[in-house]
Amino acid sequence: MPTLQFKGKNIIWNHHLSVPYHSMDEIDDLHFQYEQGHHQIIEGDNLIALKALLPKYSGKVKCIYIDPPYNTGNEEWVYSDKVNSPLIRDWLNKIVSKDDLTKHDKWLCMMAPRLKILRELLSEDGLIFISIDDYEIHNLRSICNEIFDEENLISNFTWRTDGNFDNQAKIKINHEYILCYAFDKSKFEFPEIIDPNVLEESKLFKDEIVNTIVKNGPKNPISSISLPKGFPANFEKGIIAQRQDKWPHFSSDAEVENFKLKSPVEVSSGWSSKRLFELYLGNNLKGILDTKGQITEFYLTENGAIEARKKREVNSHVISSLVNLGSTQAMSAELKEMGIDFDYPKPTSLIKYLLQVLNDKNCVILDSFAGSGTTMHAVMQLNKEDGGNRECIMVQMPEKSEAEPDKNVCRDITRKRVKLAIKKHGLNSGFKYYRVGSPIDPETMLDGDLPTYQQFAEYVYYLATGGHLADKSKVDAAQHFVGMESGQAVYLIYEQDMDKLTRLALTLQMAELIIKHRPGKRRIIFAPSCFLDEEYMTANQIEFVSVPYNLFERKING
Repeated sequence: MPTLQFKGKNIIWNHHLSVPYHSMDEIDDLHFQYEQGHHQIIEGDNLIALKALLPKYSGKVKCIYIDPPYNTGNEEWVYSDKVNSPLIRDWLNKIVSKDDLTKHDKWLCMMAPRLKILRELLSEDGLIFISIDDYEIHNLRSICNEIFDEENLISNFTWRTDGNFDNQAKIKINHEYILCYAFDKSKFEFPEIIDPNVLEESKLFKDEIVNTIVKNGPKNPISSISLPKGFPANFEKGIIAQRQDKWPHFSSDAEVENFKLKSPVEVSSGWSSKRLFELYLGNNLKGILDTKGQITEFYLTENGAIEARKKREVNSHVISSLVNLGSTQAMSAELKEMGIDFDYPKPTSLIKYLLQVLNDKNCVILDSFAGSGTTMHAVMQLNKEDGGNRECIMVQMPEKSEAEPDKNVCRDITRKRVKLAIKKHGLNSGFKYYRVGSPIDPETMLDGDLPTYQQFAEYVYYLATGGHLADKSKVDAAQHFVGMESGQAVYLIYEQDMDKLTRLALTLQMAELIIKHRPGKRRIIFAPSCFLDEEYMTANQIEFVSVPYNLFERKING
């Protein structure tokens, strides 16, 4: 497969692996009626926040929508990833402007590590949607083909942006793109929605579709098919006379009684669905599934035509041209009525439609370029409309607003917009507000900046098992117990106090209590030090991991 080369690629391609995990600190004063919802707003650098989400959400996010910088030069952004390289350090904290000759390289260096972690977060049946325009569509598609595999491309949607296009231009651009990739395209189901522009009288809304399969033309050569005794008809009784002057031709009279052929008869014509028809005949005249998963049956009509009747389990019609799904201008106006000034916000109607492409009302949805908060607003509205229980996570940097420089975008725009939307639309929902905390790495821990027991427990569980700690209620600091995975028990001997931590160790007494706690299980025990000999640990299926040093060696080498 062709790959895209750009300046800095060899430096940042695995940068996401070296990004340390960070704690997530709840900001109680910024929560809003969270007892009514399980949504999360996270303030911080999205690369660090995405890495911090891995222990809990790796492989659990069903839908990702992101609206990254378009890199047009009109929305100047700053490269901020602290990569250990002279080239990248030279880029650090410098504005990427329209005249920057390395702007495409910098944009790709920013996007690649984030896309790699987003893929880790995506579930096996999940989708990612990425908004973009002409400036980076070619680069984005190339890098996504490499990270997600080009075979998993679902569609390159075009979105007609609507709005004011009556001003003069040589060619007025009125569309953007939304790239959609699956983690595994084979697990993508037919969406249970119909394009909102389809008229109500369309056959797409019908549960049954009836079409003749008699079709003559250059692509439908004439061939003969034998209709067996018992072939169904849609009339109770009658005779279709032998004929050669009308399609299909009948080699002999076809007599129907009790809605079935009394005797076999040979018919000849061109056929539009010959292979499917033959499969039906070979299946003892029982319904079969077509390529769209529709139950298909065939029957004879009173005028001698043969028709296919398809019964839909799902009414599905999503097209790649997205129109009449709102505009940024209208969304900006709505936000201004709420006291929020934000440029180019995506409309809730567009995001709601994209979310419905997934047939899941109870999934996790992530937006790591949250902006004004449209994604969470759309999720909450959709939950209200269809009774769903979707969980939304949004990440937004605490950068200053261009329109209102004295405001923190995440706190004063993203959070405010969602809070006001809940009140305005009577949404029975709420959220918790988090801020990316301290890194969980040796240097930080040895400097005395220690995570809570719960935070550290989730982290070591992920390192030990590769999975997330589903049942936090079973974490028991007194017993040093974290959780179980595939017959393996994870324990953590730890205190959020440096003086106590330096005196902690896995002793024989602790080991015996742990063995008694989960007899007959393989045990991974994280602790600052260990006073057990190798023979004892082998005999009792104990693997010791030192906190902090060996712990991080395990992360890198595991």
